[in-house]
Amino acid sequence: MPSLLGIDNGLTVTKAVIFDADGTQLSVARRRVPQSMPLARSVERDMAGLWQATADAIKEAIALSGRLAEDIKAVAPTAHGDGLYLLDHDRQPLGPGILSLDSRAGDIVDRWSAGTVFTDALATTGQTPHVSAPSALLAWLKQNDPDRYGRIGHVLACKDWLRFCLTGTIGTDRTEASTSFTDFRTQAYSPEALRIFGLGDLFDALPSVAHSADIAGQVTTDAAERTGLRTGTPVACGLHDVAASALGMGGHEDGVLAIVAGTYSINEVVSSQPRVDQRWFCRNAIDAGRWNNMAISPASTANYDWFLDTFCRLEQDRTNADGGSLHELLAGEIDAALKKPSTILFHPYLFGSPYGDVASGSFIGLHGWHNRGDMLKAVLEGIVFNHRTHVEALREGFAVREIRLTGGGSRNPAFVQMFADVLNAPVTITSTDEAAALGAALCAGAGVGIFATPQQGARQVGMTERKYHPAPASSAEFNERFSLYCRIAEQLKSHWPEIERLARPGENA
Repeated sequence: MPSLLGIDNGLTVTKAVIFDADGTQLSVARRRVPQSMPLARSVERDMAGLWQATADAIKEAIALSGRLAEDIKAVAPTAHGDGLYLLDHDRQPLGPGILSLDSRAGDIVDRWSAGTVFTDALATTGQTPHVSAPSALLAWLKQNDPDRYGRIGHVLACKDWLRFCLTGTIGTDRTEASTSFTDFRTQAYSPEALRIFGLGDLFDALPSVAHSADIAGQVTTDAAERTGLRTGTPVACGLHDVAASALGMGGHEDGVLAIVAGTYSINEVVSSQPRVDQRWFCRNAIDAGRWNNMAISPASTANYDWFLDTFCRLEQDRTNADGGSLHELLAGEIDAALKKPSTILFHPYLFGSPYGDVASGSFIGLHGWHNRGDMLKAVLEGIVFNHRTHVEALREGFAVREIRLTGGGSRNPAFVQMFADVLNAPVTITSTDEAAALGAALCAGAGVGIFATPQQGARQVGMTERKYHPAPASSAEFNERFSLYCRIAEQLKSHWPEIERLARPGENA
């Protein structure tokens, strides 16, 4: 049976996953990719190091698969969206890649929001800019590093850099092209969009756009030596990881609301008509004439990971040493906390929020008799409440017939049940552990004719599904708690800027 390789590059780990054409996962290999933070709010990584780590992961995945490299009929990448990966006119990396965790452009975005840029951008691009959008980062470079800005030859996203390393070709797909500079009506690049951000001189640096399943090139001899792939293996364009995750769980369809509970709170629904609202990004879906409406914030399981890193370090070290699972170790504490009432509410705004990057996280209602399990329960509840904020916005704008969930949190049945109860709707999970990588592999398969389309491939592969139904009593309780959670957040809005100034006394009025 032919196999397919999906590459999934996240914010900390790059993965290579090999699938049979029926969707069976044969192997997965991971490599951590170090981040650097040279300045406050700057989050970067070495582009050459990213490629080497990815190549090493591919080589290991091939070895683990029990198949020959010749059995891999096509490859496609996906990676974290937004951020910035630049090449100069000689097609060499122009400084480090900038991750979507970067917030150096915060002051620029604040200035844009106070003027007309937000309104103009929403009217043209179908979205308002955020701190890690290519528009904001490029504007920051133009203002703060004009020499680097002046040497820009090609503006790429992360997965487009990996495609270039594999094939030597430069380009992007429709989903990635729409992160800043497309007109939502035409779904094509717009000179007016660049003018809005003061970036009109970069139009020729934008990569050409193709379908996610179009074959972009073949694995070069150099890439084959590094990865173990066969020279000439077809490489499809690939897609933005938000769309890839939805595709890989069968959720890139009209009327399906796809939730990814990962580092970011990602909530998306495909539509056959564009609908613009400041609460979501109206971006391109995989196919022309379809739109992917994304309501997101960096406020999902990154909060849970922070809690574990901060308050469970000894247990982490122990489970890492003996090969155990920290999540299983803590399951008893969480289960006990879930069975009893609690006054604790948690706003999961440690790294960002629907209110912007000025918001901060908080525990409310914490008392001396609470323990770590109670706090963990509140963190999980806060994460799901934040998803509900975005889901409610999308439900107001689009007809939703089904909700699907993926991401690290979807592996915990109690967490999935909490989603169903908080959203007061059935929630479906699939057997796919690596949804984004499978989404990329489906594009690769469609590119070489194994599937008619990536979406058809998602319907063909053998994903098993499990549906969680809401418990009415729990839904009623969560609804009351969510209402209070929202009212407290609204009250805190005016105080968050004051709290931020506490760290910079010289800026106080």
